[in-house]
Order: sequence, then structure tokens, then C-alpha cells
Amino acid sequence: MDILDAVFVYQMKNKNELRWHGRTHAHSEDEFEVHYFLGGDGEFINGNTTYTISPGALFVSTPHTVHAIRAKAEDPVTYYAILLKIGEGEEELGNLLGEQECHSPFHIGTNYRFFFEEIKEKGLSDSFSRRQSACHQLCSLLFLLQDGSKGPSSDKESRHLERALRIMQKNVMGTLTLTELSRELSLTESYFIRLFSKRMNQTPMKYYMKLKIEAASALLTCTELSVKEIAARLSFSSEFHFSKQFKLKTGLAPTYYRRSYLQQLGPSLEGEEPNG
Repeated sequence: MDILDAVFVYQMKNKNELRWHGRTHAHSEDEFEVHYFLGGDGEFINGNTTYTISPGALFVSTPHTVHAIRAKAEDPVTYYAILLKIGEGEEELGNLLGEQECHSPFHIGTNYRFFFEEIKEKGLSDSFSRRQSACHQLCSLLFLLQDGSKGPSSDKESRHLERALRIMQKNVMGTLTLTELSRELSLTESYFIRLFSKRMNQTPMKYYMKLKIEAASALLTCTELSVKEIAARLSFSSEFHFSKQFKLKTGLAPTYYRRSYLQQLGPSLEGEEPNG
């Protein structure tokens, strides 16, 4: 099994973002997609069935199953999506996923934010070992769900990280310091940094900045806001500071990033099927 793509979509509400992530699409042979919804108002269409999105719901879509998210801007949808591909000799896993599509949704609760974030980070890593670790974690969850369990129980460290991610994601448009975050978690700064770095392979504030840059990327590609307006919306101290951080993370200045995206997009979204 390989993880082909993994995305986190936070509060999908812009019309272009709604159009892109809400497009009707299907995936190729041996490709399966897992959606895990954290909140928001809308519907998930999976094949011939339409489901109301509820926090903590997990869906499986099998190859060629047409699926789409119909979200409402008034109560934006937040979710993770993992696109995976099974290989030769993994027929048992393919059969399992086929059964799970029929039994979707699985209501596993909203405390799997860190679980899916860790899968996303590892699954997109350059490290083969980390990618394999992500695959095994996801497989473990899928087999536990088939057995009637809500999934693996979380340890104390994972619960701390779950809360940390919730706080950082909630404050992506605002400001948050390491001191404030550690205090909110009732942890010392040094312990929190060690814990977060061990599990996420990056420091807390680097991850928080990454969230801001991901949000900025969405605003650049899905809105007509100026770079200055985006910097202000994401609570950067200045347009210069925002542009510097954005280029550091993406390799492109915000203006060039937007231009490059529009050139790749072309006149229409039709016919494109990346994960979502």
C-alpha cells in the first residue's frame, strides 16, 4: 500500500475552494480515498448515496466510485483526505476497503486530528521508513474499524498533541506564541518542544507557520485578495514578513505562486482529478 496524497482542508468556504474540493470525481483502479470530517455543515456524496456530514465521520471511497463534498460557506467544512493505492498481494485489504465503503460512515469521534495529521506528515515524507509507518498506522485503524472498534486508543502524549493541533488550527488566522500554547496545555515549553518534535519531526512553531502558509496558499489561489490583505488576514506583522516566510516555505514569492497556479489551472477545472 502507498499513500499517494494527503490533504487537510480547514474551513472550506471560498466559492472557488468550494468548487474545487466539491467537484464530482472518482479515482483510478486500485486507488481508494478516506475522508475524515472534523466539522462543518454539508453533505458527502459517495456513489448513489448522499450523507449529511457530521463531526467525527469517516468515509471510504473505492476505485471508480463517484464522490463529492457539498459544503456550505456559512458553516465551513474541515476535513482530512487520504488517497491510497494498494498493490499486488494486497487483495485482502482491497476487499476490506470495499466492505467499508458499504458500511460508511464510521463515527469515530473528533479526537483523531493528531492521528490523521501524523499520517499526512509521514505519508508525504521523503523518508521511506516514515511513509511505511504512515501506511501501517492507517491499515491498523481500518482493520480495527472492521472489527467494530472505534480505532486505537490514544496515549497521554497523543492527547496533548491532539489538543495542541486543535488550538493551532483554530488560531491559524490569529497569533499564538509558544508560551501561550504551552500554558494552555499545562506543559513546560521545553517538554512540549521535545514531545512535538519527536512525533511530528518539526518544532511546534514551525508547524504553526506551516499552517499559516497553507492557509495563505488557499487564499492566493481561491480569492482575489491582495498579498497585503492576505498578510493582514493571517495576522503577519507586515507584508514583507509574510512574503519572506511564504517564499521560505514554498520557494516562490506569493505573487509568483498565484501566477504559477493560474497558469497551471488554465481556463477551467474540468478534467483534473487530484485528491480532495
